[in-house]
Amino acid sequence: MTTQRPEPIFNAPWPALLAAASILGSHLLLMSASQETIVSLALIPRDFWEGAWTGVVTMMFVHDGWVHALMNAAFALAFGAPLARTLGLNGRGGGIFCLFYLACGVASGVGYAALHPERTAVVVGASGAVSGLMGAAARVMDNPGQVGPMFGPRVLSLGLGWLIVNLVMAVTGSLLTMGAGGVAWEAHLIGFIAGVLMLGPFARWAGPVGEAFEPD
Repeated sequence: MTTQRPEPIFNAPWPALLAAASILGSHLLLMSASQETIVSLALIPRDFWEGAWTGVVTMMFVHDGWVHALMNAAFALAFGAPLARTLGLNGRGGGIFCLFYLACGVASGVGYAALHPERTAVVVGASGAVSGLMGAAARVMDNPGQVGPMFGPRVLSLGLGWLIVNLVMAVTGSLLTMGAGGVAWEAHLIGFIAGVLMLGPFARWAGPVGEAFEPD
């Protein structure tokens, strides 16, 4: 007879911890940064279409206060954990996880800029990338270690819930920044969709651990 060892209370895989650390660490480093520095790192849709392309990446490392940063870090841990285990916890799987995270953030930023090409307000935060982790996690949460269909029950239920939350944000203003400014809620939804759509190719790329997927 064997005795199963209890699961550790805090057992998040290292890629998910790295995503959360990138959010909190960068916010800590930028707390004393000048407004000019923050603006230079943010996404400004009109500037993006005029050639300032780096903002879709650097915006993920800038947050509007500790509430914003802590919420994104918590979501990155919660939804990044099942995805990281699916892609694999070796160096290859962790690297692919990081690229997936960044790709979702870039997709959300470009999508937002496409919807608002003339907007000059700054957009900051990793919420789009974290939403991508949420969308991807929805495809693996029902069958750990496997990638389920794009229109599975968990994807539809979590997607509907996230849609409702973001529509509330659109109507009532900022919930993530406690009223300090508006929320680019469209970027959240684009990130979620990007995560759902892109997981299949990234899982195949991950190799043996990430190859156990159902047809899209």
